[in-house]
Amino acid sequence: MPEGSERYINPYTDFGFKKLFEQAEIARYSEAKRWEYEESRKVFWDNYSVMKTAIKKSLAQGREEGREEEKQNTARKMKADGMTVELIEKYTGLSAEDIEKL
Repeated sequence: MPEGSERYINPYTDFGFKKLFEQAEIARYSEAKRWEYEESRKVFWDNYSVMKTAIKKSLAQGREEGREEEKQNTARKMKADGMTVELIEKYTGLSAEDIEKL
């Protein structure tokens, strides 16, 4: 770079500067505006946490339902092949009542 020339810093592309400019902007907020900003961040992160937890629970529930469905399908096949209820119980973990309903 030639002596005396200045380099323009683009805050949206230069590493780390975007965050610094955002923090400088927030630091200039009035007390009321800063409070509103902090409250909006709390709401955002609360909503984010709720959604993340809901997704995790939904995935876990879906997996459990899939496992149960697979046990039932296996039990149906075993029953169709003439296996005893006791053996089906042993290998699938289903109760005798559940097997009889299939």
